[in-house]
Amino acid sequence: MRRFSVVAMLVLWGCLVSFPAAQAQTVIKIGHVLNADHVWHTCLTGFADEVGKATQGRVAVRIYPGSQLGNEKDMIEGMTLQTADGGLIGGGSFQSIEPKFGIEALPYAWPTHEAAYRALDGELGALLLKALANKGIVGLAWWENGFRHITNNKRPIVKPEDLKGLKIRVTPDKMRLDTFKTLGASPVPINFGELYTALQQGVVDGQENPFAIIYSSAFYEVQKYLSLSGHIWGSALLCVNASVWKKVSPEDQATVMKLAAKWRDEERRLTVAQENDFLEKLKQKGMQVNETDKAAFKNAVKSVWAEYEGVFGKDLMNLVERYGK
Repeated sequence: MRRFSVVAMLVLWGCLVSFPAAQAQTVIKIGHVLNADHVWHTCLTGFADEVGKATQGRVAVRIYPGSQLGNEKDMIEGMTLQTADGGLIGGGSFQSIEPKFGIEALPYAWPTHEAAYRALDGELGALLLKALANKGIVGLAWWENGFRHITNNKRPIVKPEDLKGLKIRVTPDKMRLDTFKTLGASPVPINFGELYTALQQGVVDGQENPFAIIYSSAFYEVQKYLSLSGHIWGSALLCVNASVWKKVSPEDQATVMKLAAKWRDEERRLTVAQENDFLEKLKQKGMQVNETDKAAFKNAVKSVWAEYEGVFGKDLMNLVERYGK
């Protein structure tokens, strides 16, 4: 009887040890800086729900909007240190750890959304993700931030000279700063979470963002003019740190990647579909909308392209020119 009890206890102990491993769950916290009503959050929520179902709970994705996990710089630094799980982050923000990521934001590089998609889903994107992998970050899929346009409180922007002297908030990367300096503005790097207040208090005169962000962040409350510059198209990279990714089985990794691509396509579709809708809503909110002289702007930023060829290299520049035709 005693021998049976010992054997039974050993079997029970073995079950207790092995059971949690069989049911192990990897929790991945994904942060982003935009509001919960933005398409990023809508699609991330759909992605998280489907990942949980498809992996039968083995992978649980938790979404944190509105800079709850820090600004984009904070999240990127955390991922390189393997202390932050992941994020949906504007592609240009990765310049803080890899300068070549600025190449997507060359002014007037992309004539259409589709041209940018082909580049980042193709050879250009693969090269950038390889560079990021060396920093301990795994890219899951290239999502989208859309084309950026200029808002301000002073005057309509039609030609580059209309920007002269205006304090314009830009993302804190060197090429964006250099671009707006070249165009005659006074660019100011301010974290996105502080932007509404900066506009409201007149710390800056204007900013540049896609329609969806201008609307979801209620910048129409503190900005009068919206100029359709379309000067930069921006990606958004859904990514995780390498350590948390290694906790996911190869089978579940494939599932997560497949769903990241599925929701990438949906996020892109919604972004494009909503552009005209958001533009009309911004007009209804009282913003004065005007077209810009894009040919004049393209000509004005040629020196930026020349300057940054040394940063990105001729090969990457050639890729952008090829995909951008």
